[in-house]
Amino acid sequence: MIRAAAIQLAPDLKSGAATVSRMCDAVSDAAKEGARLAVFPETFVPYYPYFSFVEPPVSTGRAHLSLYEEAVLIPGPTTETLSRVAIDFDMVLCVGVNERDGGSLYNTQLIFDTDGAIKLKRRKITPTFHERMIWGRGDGSGLKVVDTAVGKIGALACWEHYNPLARYTLMADGEQIHCSQFPGSMVGQIFADQIEVTIRHHALEAGCFVVNSTGWLSDEQRAALTDDPKMQKALSGGCYSAIIGPDGSHLCEPITEGEGIAIADLDFEQITKRKRMLDSVGHYSRPDLFSLSVNKAPQPAITSLNERDIEPIENNESVSEYQPV
Repeated sequence: MIRAAAIQLAPDLKSGAATVSRMCDAVSDAAKEGARLAVFPETFVPYYPYFSFVEPPVSTGRAHLSLYEEAVLIPGPTTETLSRVAIDFDMVLCVGVNERDGGSLYNTQLIFDTDGAIKLKRRKITPTFHERMIWGRGDGSGLKVVDTAVGKIGALACWEHYNPLARYTLMADGEQIHCSQFPGSMVGQIFADQIEVTIRHHALEAGCFVVNSTGWLSDEQRAALTDDPKMQKALSGGCYSAIIGPDGSHLCEPITEGEGIAIADLDFEQITKRKRMLDSVGHYSRPDLFSLSVNKAPQPAITSLNERDIEPIENNESVSEYQPV
């Protein structure tokens, strides 16, 4: 049995370093409660790009450049700090960051083990709506479950949970704990309602625990992002930090407003009890009827092919002269 913490927190909208400092304090608080796993909101470092949701693209250039300046290099100073925190508090951390790689930003999820190692680095496979102006697309190389000191963990961000094949990939990989992250403070109550449905359904279908974290914006932060009252309203609600058991039940009171830490104990025997009745990737599956193919190869911008690795193609005018063996 391990104790998990879903942390609902406000970022610092001016400084990534200040946001990380707030995270470190929250980890310390969670450790005092006996937590061994802490989950933070989507792209929490330096902050979720709320500006792109309430401002037209033509007006967001300065804010977008600021996000570049504060974004996280992997590896880099931010990951080194979080590694030390994981070691110091003997805790597994699931952290959402804006990753900078060359001239692009990515919505990236990191999982740090208790020894400080980065066990998972994955990029959101398809940014949603306004997010496509901010982040590039990820690939399947991070779509996997990793072994940690607290169990087998998988992670998805926000509306990736509406891609059932992505969720099934993690289920089939033996996920015991699912770390989910949403931005929070957006869209209103309907978003919070949708988050609850989404995380409870995944827990039921996967037969795993779900630890979900959403962010929080204060009234002052909303006002700093936009002076339009209608848009300020669009940056409210939508918070639902919670921990769900394999039977779909709440293991603690969810946090829907303000900052706080939702804490619950995860008893892995509950996984067996649930899967005895329904194992979606085992006795309840039908591989003779349905199959899933996943490309988990990294997709770099350039690859090299040597002449010895390729052979000519004959009698096919619709393709290039050579292709890989």
